[in-house]
Amino acid sequence: MALSKIAIIGWGSLIWDLEILTPHTEGEWQMSAGPALPMEFSRVSPKRKLGLAVCLDPVAGVPCQTHIIRSKREDIHAAIEDLRARERAPEGRIGTFHGDFQHGRMPEVVALVQAWCANKGWDGAVWTDLEPNFKAHTKRGFSVAEGIAYLKSLSEESLEEAYNYIQNAPVQTATPLRAALAADSWWQGLGIGQ
Repeated sequence: MALSKIAIIGWGSLIWDLEILTPHTEGEWQMSAGPALPMEFSRVSPKRKLGLAVCLDPVAGVPCQTHIIRSKREDIHAAIEDLRARERAPEGRIGTFHGDFQHGRMPEVVALVQAWCANKGWDGAVWTDLEPNFKAHTKRGFSVAEGIAYLKSLSEESLEEAYNYIQNAPVQTATPLRAALAADSWWQGLGIGQ
């Protein structure tokens, strides 16, 4: 049986901080080499001190180019567990396509990844599948205006985490909120960590 070639698809902090995933990857990130997937900064992240993190969002998200790095694993379940551990994600929150084994919150994303794998010669792929939780956390629907209002409500440490995360995200993660922040004098005036 041929060796399995598995891609890890990333678009947020994985790009600049593989963390515990590092020993399980091979080579460098191939920027803009992954499928375009719908995303927005519509997740309030406990891991990021309640700052906003980018996630796959079928409602508020817009297609953004993703990036890939090869997993050293040949077993899809090991690749899933590696990414789940790095993302501190609950069971079932790693999207997967590998032959007949598929899993994901959004069938349209699984289909996009499946087509991309077939086109690019990958046997399978894994990606973070944490859901947007802005409304659950704030009791308000996500919009660009609500996202900015939420960011303005954060205190020093949480705001610094949110600023650094959003600013460090790859330029290809070009969401409506990020475009609005680029033109927002309050956000641009923060200059945290510069």
